[in-house]
Amino acid sequence: MDYDQALDRAHDALPERPAADEARLSVPDATAQVDGAFTRFTNVDDVADALSRDAEHLHRFVQRELGTNGQFDGQRARYNGSFDGTEFDAAVERYVSEFVTCSECGLPDTKLVTEDGVDMLRCEACGAFRPVEKQSRSTGGSDDGPEIEEGSTYEVEITGTGRKGDGVAERGRFTIFVSGAREGDTVEALIESVSGTLAFGRVV
Repeated sequence: MDYDQALDRAHDALPERPAADEARLSVPDATAQVDGAFTRFTNVDDVADALSRDAEHLHRFVQRELGTNGQFDGQRARYNGSFDGTEFDAAVERYVSEFVTCSECGLPDTKLVTEDGVDMLRCEACGAFRPVEKQSRSTGGSDDGPEIEEGSTYEVEITGTGRKGDGVAERGRFTIFVSGAREGDTVEALIESVSGTLAFGRVV
């Protein structure tokens, strides 16, 4: 087999790349409906369908992003607190970035699958895949580990770096930004403030 034949054979084995029009996502705007002490995400099912994702999975992610508890009845999601459509839209955008868009080719032609107990994002356009197990944990409620409290100190492992250079750690459902810490460190972090599922502290 010569080089040209080998190249043709390899090309034929590649996944088919969709046309540009097919690659575009058309996601409806989130619809919020305040109901007393709760806010309903009334079209969460439609948004999930547009993303080819499970609506309950999307609901759990939105719940984490809003830093609140909620319920899902199979079609609509309800969250404790008052929120508007733009807040739901922002959460959906982050969901698309983490669970839909391929990190290699940037296309949304992916499937979320579980392999050996790990959630994986597999791209049907370029063949790339990556684990997403850190983002797919359940949120809200007492099963997410202990609460993070202002003024308390916690030992945390720094697993990333924030945009402002702070170390980033995960504890239960919380993301903790620790000033003075670097990726790879294990530090004692004094929590200075908490907002939703985000906490901010410094090394002590």
